[in-house]
Amino acid sequence: MRRCNRACALLAGALLMLAGCGAPAETAAAARPDLGLMTSLPLYWQADAAMADIAAGQSPPPWQRQLIETRHVLVPLDTLSAIPALAPNAPETDPLAGITRLAVIQPRGLSPADNVALDDWVRAGGRLLLALDPALTGDYDLPLGDPRRPVDSALIPPVVERWGLAIRFHEAQPLAVIAAPFAGDEIPLALPGRIAIADPARADCVLAAQDAIATCRVGKGQVTLIADAALFEHAELAGEDGAALARLLGAAFDQAPSGEITG
Repeated sequence: MRRCNRACALLAGALLMLAGCGAPAETAAAARPDLGLMTSLPLYWQADAAMADIAAGQSPPPWQRQLIETRHVLVPLDTLSAIPALAPNAPETDPLAGITRLAVIQPRGLSPADNVALDDWVRAGGRLLLALDPALTGDYDLPLGDPRRPVDSALIPPVVERWGLAIRFHEAQPLAVIAAPFAGDEIPLALPGRIAIADPARADCVLAAQDAIATCRVGKGQVTLIADAALFEHAELAGEDGAALARLLGAAFDQAPSGEITG
């Protein structure tokens, strides 16, 4: 995926509208809420997509994007914190302005400003899906150091500790897919981390899926943390018609939090 800001996302949307398929794009988009996306995984563009093909609308979207965009309009982001204006005395640009749903999936790393912006945004009522995988299981035919290569082992941002959580990884676990109970059904995991509630006073959290998923009320918002990204790497694990992936997205974004935690 080539990471880009909201302006890039608008350009991408325009290209897709010009390509056209099925119902009118304006009608389809109106029924789907925006979902901000920050990720190192090739979810928005194919990893080997050429910029010329993207600009010409000739690069087919990855299967993950096709599934997610049945429910949301993706807005790719490369930062979460305010972007300084280019012109003197002009206002900063807030990449999270107008976004109420955000997916941060195996990011390259969050800056200190990103951590602060993310915490503030969640506490103000945002709903976040945060996927931090200690050991990716996908096959990426890209050399180390290539900017298109995903982060093999997620860096745990300080904001996770701020919410009273910790992620541990047991290296001795076997490389196998397990089906963990989640949201009244099951969700597949592959070499997942285990989440621990290190400080219950920081947020109101509930663990699920053999402690690989935590759902927390933080301020007026909600955080769904999953210590695994296999659902976003393997089409066969996403389920028939993306049912397992839809289950995770539904749990993260379709259930509004109640109450408020102020720690």
